[in-house]
Amino acid sequence: MEYNLADLFESVVDAVPDREALVYIDHPGTGAERRLTYAELDAAANRIGHHLIDAGIRPGEHLGLHLYNGVEYLQTVLGCLKARVVPVNVNYRYVEEELVYLYRDADLVALVFDAEFGDRVAAALPQCPKLRHLVRVGDAPDTASVLSFSEAEAGSSAERGFPARSGDDQFIIYTGGTTGMPKGVMWRQEDLFFSGLGGGAPTGEPVKKPEELAERVAAGGSGITFFPTPPLMHGTSTLTSFIGFNFGQRVVIHRKFVPEEVLRTVEKEKVTSMSLVGDAMLRPLIDALKGPMKGTDCSSVFSVSSSGAVMSETVRRQFQELLPGAMLLNNYGSSESGFNGTATADSGAGQSFRIRVNARTQVVDPATHEAVAVGEVGRVAQCGHVPLGYYNDPRKTAETFFEKDGRRWVLLGDMATVDEEGVVTVLGRGSQCINTGGEKVYPEEVEQALKSHPDVYDALVAGVPDPQWGNHVAAVVQLREGASRPSLEDIQSHCRTHLAGYKIPRQLVITETIRRSPSGKADYRWAKEVAVAADR
Repeated sequence: MEYNLADLFESVVDAVPDREALVYIDHPGTGAERRLTYAELDAAANRIGHHLIDAGIRPGEHLGLHLYNGVEYLQTVLGCLKARVVPVNVNYRYVEEELVYLYRDADLVALVFDAEFGDRVAAALPQCPKLRHLVRVGDAPDTASVLSFSEAEAGSSAERGFPARSGDDQFIIYTGGTTGMPKGVMWRQEDLFFSGLGGGAPTGEPVKKPEELAERVAAGGSGITFFPTPPLMHGTSTLTSFIGFNFGQRVVIHRKFVPEEVLRTVEKEKVTSMSLVGDAMLRPLIDALKGPMKGTDCSSVFSVSSSGAVMSETVRRQFQELLPGAMLLNNYGSSESGFNGTATADSGAGQSFRIRVNARTQVVDPATHEAVAVGEVGRVAQCGHVPLGYYNDPRKTAETFFEKDGRRWVLLGDMATVDEEGVVTVLGRGSQCINTGGEKVYPEEVEQALKSHPDVYDALVAGVPDPQWGNHVAAVVQLREGASRPSLEDIQSHCRTHLAGYKIPRQLVITETIRRSPSGKADYRWAKEVAVAADR
């Protein structure tokens, strides 16, 4: 047995076959739900795995998952892993042009998609000649070239009987594309198991052999319920689900993120561990707990973790007041590195994101790859179990991955410093850094200050070309419901209590909503477009 995700999952199934593995809750208000034990989820994944083999999908070929959250999503991922087919996440918000790019860049030969996206898939298909096998989830008019998911399941075996697998088998995670075109991060499954899944024990000692995972599950009990609330199409939620499976515990998923329904599920299912993405998801939960869902029993919640976007100090404080018994974890990681560390308690308003990193993370000079001195600015890097590179992008792979001291490293996009105690202060993504009058401003720091303003609900910051300063700092702001419209002077006065003068926004754009991905990640390209258009 190797560190292969399908092998590891099957070992857990054999240890606790009758334990509940997955609970899926459909559209809010419908009452529709599905519950599968580990044995039932395993059988369902076997059917899809055998279907892919019977359809001629070969080991190492790529299958896209163009789906909302659902049993079919995790069932298909597991089926792919069993059949040694590489699963590839597809952002379901993409329109035709973006889908054509991703389908072709990823060299997809198969696609499982929700019926709701049928028109977009059909429009993209003629431009993607390698895409030869389509499976549709949900009801839609019959199409000769498209098989329904139920048909794919019905004609396939529920038994295992798959060829031997390897820890070298791949898993591809496409990035969110918030600062450029999305890139496919190629992981060996063994590396992903240790970097993204904590080696079977994210808060403890990683397993020392593959067989130990099931041994731990068999020796332990049940009672933990994981609830990844963002879309599974983003790596964080899929990996959170697999962390739950590796523990032999229960995973709950919703079709879509609706704050009131999330809280109802927390109460009903006695959720113990929730994951989300930053303020964009935490703020609506706070509003619901203060308003229509006031009094909801959330006492079962032990931990709430965020990754992919920073939780501001203001929002963290508000949430802790409502759920004082819950531990709030502000995690730091990426599609390219997995988990790097957790924010310190003093990561607050007007301060940058401060994290205690793991032993494999350093701040290095991007040119020499040597560790920077205390207080110097460098880029965050991680060694050990890191990806193979970016799919179909040798140039970006060469820029991002390097060898040092006999180990493989990944150079992340975040600029940072390190102090005497080894605590890393993340300044922000280098690609988004604003050079204004020769000074460097990182949007994330300004956004934290903006979101501590009582009238600001959400905010993004971008650089706008300026004849005097080169670029000036622009704040794109969404106000709280019922809030009075602040002036630029009001915002500047508030920010001066948190930020140096050169970081203060020189432009304020009020927008009805801030555009983010469904998981809450920032769309900086959109923010800059809005700010530039308003400055004309």
